[in-house]
Amino acid sequence: MERKNTDVVWTGSWVAERLGVSFDGDGELPQLLGLALRRNPKRAHLLVSNVLGKHVPQNPQVVWQAGYDLGFRVRELLGEAESRRAVVLGYAETATGLGHSVADGVGLAPYLHSTRRPVDGVTPAGGFEESHSHATSHLLLPEDPELLAGDGPLILVDDEFSTGNTVLNTIRDLHLRHPRKRYVIVALVDMRSARDRERFAAFAGEIGADIELVALATGTVRLPDGVLEKGQELVARYERQAAAVVPAHPVTEASHIRVELDWPAGVPDGGRHGFTPGHRSALEAALPGMAARLAEAVGAQSADAVQAPDAPADGAPFGVAPAGGAASGDGPSGAVPTDAVHTGGAPGDGDGGPAGAVHIGAAFGGAPADGTPGGDAAVDRALAGGASARGVSVPDDSVSGRQAPGAARDGAAADAAARPRRVLVLGFEELMYAPLRLAVSLHQRGDADVYYSTTTRSPVLALDDPGYAIRSRLVFPAHDDPADGPGERYAYNVAGAGFDAVVAVVDSTADTDRLHAPDGLLAQLAAHIPRVVLAVVPSYVPEAPERASMLPEPLRGPDFSSYAADEVGWLLQDLSEAELEAPTEEREEAIQSGGAHYAESLPVEYQPSAEYQQLFRAALDTSAARIARAVGAVTETVLAERSPRPVLVSLARAGTPVGVLMRRWAQHRHGLDLPHYAVSIVRGRGIDANALRWLAAHHDPADVVFVDGWTGKGAITRELADALREFQGFDPEIAVLADPGGCVSTYGTREDFLIPSACLNSTVSGLISRTVLRADLVGPYDFHGAKFYRELADADVSNHFLDTVEARFDEVLDAVDADVKELLATDRAPTWEGWAAVERISEEYGIHDVNLVKPGVGETTRVLLRRVPWKILAKRGAGADLDHIRLLADQRGVPVEEADELPYSCVGLIHPRFTRGATGADGKAVADQ
Repeated sequence: MERKNTDVVWTGSWVAERLGVSFDGDGELPQLLGLALRRNPKRAHLLVSNVLGKHVPQNPQVVWQAGYDLGFRVRELLGEAESRRAVVLGYAETATGLGHSVADGVGLAPYLHSTRRPVDGVTPAGGFEESHSHATSHLLLPEDPELLAGDGPLILVDDEFSTGNTVLNTIRDLHLRHPRKRYVIVALVDMRSARDRERFAAFAGEIGADIELVALATGTVRLPDGVLEKGQELVARYERQAAAVVPAHPVTEASHIRVELDWPAGVPDGGRHGFTPGHRSALEAALPGMAARLAEAVGAQSADAVQAPDAPADGAPFGVAPAGGAASGDGPSGAVPTDAVHTGGAPGDGDGGPAGAVHIGAAFGGAPADGTPGGDAAVDRALAGGASARGVSVPDDSVSGRQAPGAARDGAAADAAARPRRVLVLGFEELMYAPLRLAVSLHQRGDADVYYSTTTRSPVLALDDPGYAIRSRLVFPAHDDPADGPGERYAYNVAGAGFDAVVAVVDSTADTDRLHAPDGLLAQLAAHIPRVVLAVVPSYVPEAPERASMLPEPLRGPDFSSYAADEVGWLLQDLSEAELEAPTEEREEAIQSGGAHYAESLPVEYQPSAEYQQLFRAALDTSAARIARAVGAVTETVLAERSPRPVLVSLARAGTPVGVLMRRWAQHRHGLDLPHYAVSIVRGRGIDANALRWLAAHHDPADVVFVDGWTGKGAITRELADALREFQGFDPEIAVLADPGGCVSTYGTREDFLIPSACLNSTVSGLISRTVLRADLVGPYDFHGAKFYRELADADVSNHFLDTVEARFDEVLDAVDADVKELLATDRAPTWEGWAAVERISEEYGIHDVNLVKPGVGETTRVLLRRVPWKILAKRGAGADLDHIRLLADQRGVPVEEADELPYSCVGLIHPRFTRGATGADGKAVADQ
């Protein structure tokens, strides 16, 4: 990081000259750090970072990139496997955003930051003291109590290390609870003395762990004798002078626009309670829409000029795009010119908030990113009728006629307000990451020069001197009802910095009357900046810790299913009494028209003819040894690579017979009594989250192995991987009997052969229906549902299927050993060959919807049993494995076409333009018109 201008005054020179403080070490230190004086009895000086985004407004891309690059270095240090086992922990309040950015760079690890805000009902998972801070107690409040319980690397992130005491206190507390072998410390700058480094090394030896450090720059701070007393004397002297400064523009009227952001559901607003890679993906997808919403609010000429709900979401941003495009990234380097030090605002003339403040809700905030209209009729009526919101008076005159206060009333400031070119996104104490990512998204739009910083608890002397890092200070009361009581809060280098718009981002917990008070943050900002936008993100409320314990125990046979009680526990609710079945044609029409999801109803259970049942039994006799061999191979692979005592969790219902067989193999071959459960997963809706919560409360998620029968094109494989990003510790890799689609790395075979359990529905799956997810039947705290078809007991062959395969276990032992030896030595990385084939077939046959192409023997059988089939593609030369397919196709009048170059034995095509007119009265397919 080279200086572009050697004449720039170092923002630590004022303190260095008066106190004799100096840096030794890397040449980058003066560019990364300035100096200021604290109001703190324990430490006189403050290292002020120019790339942290706390005290010094900076280009948000620079701030985020500094943390991301450090995280990427950590990932290279640990390697991918260890990075997946790691947890990143950041420190409140200063390093919460930095820690989160480091976690972005690591990419594979969840993130948690310490907090000084306790939450009712959340039990701390640890705590420690920051001895030099003015607010010393840190809490660790992860939503998942097991987040810090693993033995993988712990990555601790702070903005700077002066002595290392905070890190040592953290490691000491957590190591007593959950010992681990490796810690990685990450900082922008490492300023420890040689003595501190020796103490670190001794501590690492004491606990028997490796402690490594990654930093942008390294050095030490030289402090002369008596520096604390001299610093306190200087603070006292200059505080008296600063207190006499009168604000340039007393607050008599303040306008601001309020925007409630459409934050993605289920994603925490920060890392206070944990943040997973899945949360990160969901947030990144939502950021462009939220940034468009903010850009619109910043560029609005007035409160009522914000887009109407039916207008497009990405209207003219920031009024007019500036010449020259995006912000350059040079940003302020610590010296922020201003005309006056601001230590407090004059009160306004309202008693519930700044007079004239306008709170704009969804009705005036523009449409969400997806184009769906928003609306807040109460706010709309309040503005139209001159009512008040949060006790703030809204005059009857036109909002568009209202002007900003103070100096903003002159023509130049009014023009700046109409055409914002320099915009600050201001975060709030620990809430650093969400505002940072919003600021990056605004910056990337290229509509204005965007900067980023946050408010803080830290009391620091403000001094208007180019050689001093804190040039101005806004003082306002705490507005988030902190547990340690009321007190002052601060925003540095904001007043007088030339911003013509500011976006203050707070969570809903902090959107209180104190925020809107005459001396509150919004009033202080409005006294110096013409345009103020308040952006509110919803405060994240962790799941109630007792949620998992409130869930019912698994359903078991014979009360639910024809399997023995110890064979499988169903994490489902019994919907046997509900009327859920619908004729196949009606279901298909509703599904393809978008009127219903396939999981909202059930097909009428197929009743096999005597001829078809005979086919099933013949197929079972022929293939039992082949199935037993695949069962043995996949089970032995799981035991060798995944866990010596896995918890088998089958995906109901096709996976359930396979899960039972794997459990029987482990018992037969190794004497293991493995737990086995069945859970619901629904394409497009995800896995049953309550079932996962139950599993996490009763087992180690790392031991859970998800089981399915076979892969087709891999849709459920992808669905599971996406769903598990929200849940810490579960491995998304599915173990399957057959993987003809090349979608997984844990399988018994990749051949596409007949698995007889695919030939039937409930009568080979414990008499259980496919799973149901419908809002009127499945509440937010319920398991997904299914039916138990007790009335089909006479046709049930579930246990016959299992017993027939198990009877062949002994004869395939040698073959299984040979298969496993080969599998463990083979590159089994997914090829996704099946997905590519499905996309090709979809286009060749004019279907243009991969969901209507069902590859493989098992999926084709399902098409013929449950959906409205159009055509069957059979691999040329396929033999007895397709006898039941040909019979079912003949019964339903579906043509079977032979095809070359299929990676599967067959492929079922669902009718692509289905209405009930596409089949005859008997449900048979008719020619496509």
